[in-house]
This record gives sequence, C-alpha cells and structure tokens, in this order.
Amino acid sequence: MLLPSEVKRAVRKCARNRCEYCQSQEPFSPTTFSIEHIIPRCEGSGDETENLALSCQVCNNRKFTATNARDPLTGDIVSLFNPRQNHWNDHFAWNEDFTILLGMTPSGRATIEKLHLNRISLINLRHVLYRTGIHPMKEDLYTRDTLTFTSRSEDEDR
Repeated sequence: MLLPSEVKRAVRKCARNRCEYCQSQEPFSPTTFSIEHIIPRCEGSGDETENLALSCQVCNNRKFTATNARDPLTGDIVSLFNPRQNHWNDHFAWNEDFTILLGMTPSGRATIEKLHLNRISLINLRHVLYRTGIHPMKEDLYTRDTLTFTSRSEDEDR
C-alpha cells in the first residue's frame, strides 16, 4: 500500500531529512531513503505516522522486521530504538570527533550493533561532513522534547 504524500512529507519533516537511526543526512547519502515501519506490518502495525520513520536503505535493510536485538554488553534481548517513542540523546552519544555513535543504553547498543550504525562508510562520511562543519546538525547538540507531525495544510495555516 502506498503512503499518502502528506504522510511522507510529515515523516521527512519530523526526521529533518535524515535517517532516524544512523543520522545520515539524505542530501549526502549515496543511497535512497525510504519510509519504514518501526513496528512491521507483519506484527499487526499500520501506517500511522507514529509508526513510520525515515531510514536510509542500509539501516532499513539491516532492521528489516526486527523490533528487538541482543545488547552486546549484557547479552540480553532488548527493544531496538524507536524514533517515535524514545529520545535519541537518551540512547546515543557521539564520540569526541562526532564520527562514531556510542550506545548509552541497552537499546542504544543493540540498535548500533543490529543496524551497523558505525559502518566504515558512515564513519568516513561523518568525518568529511564534520570537517566541513555540516555534521552534526546544529539541532543535534540539544535534545528535542517532542516529535510532532503536522500535515501540509496545518503548516500552511501558520
């Protein structure tokens, strides 16, 4: 089933045109981005914006239908990071040169491991973007309190 254009726009806006897992910025990605189901349809979820996230192709492929993964530190099976229910900064941090993601919680560590969020191509891209002042995005330096979705018509009313 195809998602309505206004839903796609709302998800992209919320994600600020970057992968909600690896934080790759879409304009600099060599792969296409897609709207993915955080909880897969095969588990009974729907196409509500609260269940949709913008994902680069690699993260989308690595996640596939997974909602849980093993925390590499404890060995426990934990929920993967959910961009609609979790705050990114609660689960992840950057190393000193903003090239490597660090898992701050079991969910963060499991997500990094499962989706390979520190793959060499991403580290190299982050390094180049950091040196040019493009990465991390300025709003990454503080925590967003809420994620909100608005339709195009709501935006136009403002």
